[in-house]
This record gives sequence, C-alpha cells and structure tokens, in this order.
Amino acid sequence: MKIICIGRNYADHIKELDNVKPTEPIIFLKPDTAVLLKKQPFFIPEFSNDVHHEVELLVRINKIGKHIDQKFAHKYYDEIGLGIDFTARDLQTKLKQEGLPWEKAKSFDGSAVIGNFLKKEVFEDMNNIDFSLKKNGKAVQNGNSMLMMWKIDALIEYISKYFTLKIGDIIFTGTPAGVGSVKADDILTGFIGENEMFSIKVK
Repeated sequence: MKIICIGRNYADHIKELDNVKPTEPIIFLKPDTAVLLKKQPFFIPEFSNDVHHEVELLVRINKIGKHIDQKFAHKYYDEIGLGIDFTARDLQTKLKQEGLPWEKAKSFDGSAVIGNFLKKEVFEDMNNIDFSLKKNGKAVQNGNSMLMMWKIDALIEYISKYFTLKIGDIIFTGTPAGVGSVKADDILTGFIGENEMFSIKVK
C-alpha cells in the first residue's frame, strides 16, 4: 500500500498559508509506517514544536490501473474515507526555504490518520461531499469536495500518469482552510456529513 497525498488543492488553504497557487496537482508520498495504528493516540514528535492537523477526504483504490482516463476513473474506487495529514509546520517551512523535499515534515511515523470508509453509493454526488474536523468539540475545519481545484477523478487521471495505482492504495485529496496546531490532550474528531469517521487523542 502506498499513500499518495495532494497538496494545495483548496484555494482558501493556499491563501491562509500564503502559498503560490499551483498549475497542476502537487504530489508527495507517505510510507506505510506513517499510518497511525487504530485506537492509538497521536504522539507529537520531539523534532517539532508546531504540528498542524489537516483533515482530508480519502479515496481507496480497488483496481490496478495506469494512465487512467478521467472518464473511467470512477471504476477504480468504491469507498470514500476521512483522515488527517499531520504536518510539522515549523520543519516544513525550514525545508521549503532551503528548497528541500517535505518528507521529514509530512511523512514521519504516525503522520497519517486513516479513519473509516463509506461506500460510494451513499453519496448522491462525489463532487458535493461535506466533511469537517472538530478539536475538543469545536469545529475547526469545514470542507466540501466541490471546492477542490482538482476533483477526485481528475486526480486519479493525473496521479496514474506517474504511478501505477494498486489495490489498497490511498489518496489524500488535500485539506481546506482552518489548519492549526495541536497540543497534548487535544481530541480530534472527523466527520463526513453527520458520520463520525475517526476520533483520536493527541499526546
């Protein structure tokens, strides 16, 4: 299984971090060791003083594919989930300033929360999926897939130009505005619509 992440896919998130709007999707990877084990807390790594939550819709691939045309992309997944891309923002900023890759800030152990999945059939429109993140019971991020600069099927087409997609691969589709720091004892709870998809404690 590989975890394929998309950066800067929501205009409001690009603006809040004062980033440059990309002309094509930004891709980075997380190793399988980045997956936070079920029912385990997230431990803030010792190398960062500013870890941010980034809630994202997830797509789980169910069919092997390469060079997938957008019009056929819907055949390559049947579930939508929710997760968090934890980011060591202070380290990422330093790496970006030095023109270096982001992996140390994005792909460390436990940095990928993968919550529950829902069958695609429960959604009336894949381009109109509401999702949110609550921190200690208060909503901090709210998003909808219609606000993605590149929608799910377009992402599958683009990613599959470069990487063969395999069964079980997971795509993190990008985060909306509202990212922020986490601290010990925070409780992070993610929702698709009214469905709770995960709840984790920060330590």
